[in-house]
Amino acid sequence: MNQDEFKKIISNAITQEVEAFTFYSSVSEKAKDENLKEIFKSLADDEEKHKKTLEGYLTRSADRLHFSSSADYKVVDALPTPPLTPDLKPVDGLVIAIKKELEAMQMYTQLANASADDEQKKVFLELASMERGHKSRLEDVYTNMAFPEAW
Repeated sequence: MNQDEFKKIISNAITQEVEAFTFYSSVSEKAKDENLKEIFKSLADDEEKHKKTLEGYLTRSADRLHFSSSADYKVVDALPTPPLTPDLKPVDGLVIAIKKELEAMQMYTQLANASADDEQKKVFLELASMERGHKSRLEDVYTNMAFPEAW
């Protein structure tokens, strides 16, 4: 993969992070529940950090990118996506967020599978891994909210 292709991939990833930031910020602003506001504000802040990290990758070559892998627990993959409403329950807001991370992860995985260039495939798989990490983190929060321990 040449540097122009690499920069295009990273630029597209930045666009995805900006869209996620906008989504999470919007939910945070519209939500009436204070816990939901705080969760989505934190997610928006995370996406802003991810964007800045990806912007830093624009100055690096593809072979210098490294991400740790994380598990995909598939906690909410089969659940329907709830509608986005101002009185959204915190658990439903998390389902939407997890679904968005799942979509990003799947997009990067499909791009990796369609890539003929090994370096390009590596970048897409690493981006998918990053999104899987976001999803895993959200699934931890979801599990604690949706299935609180009862004593």
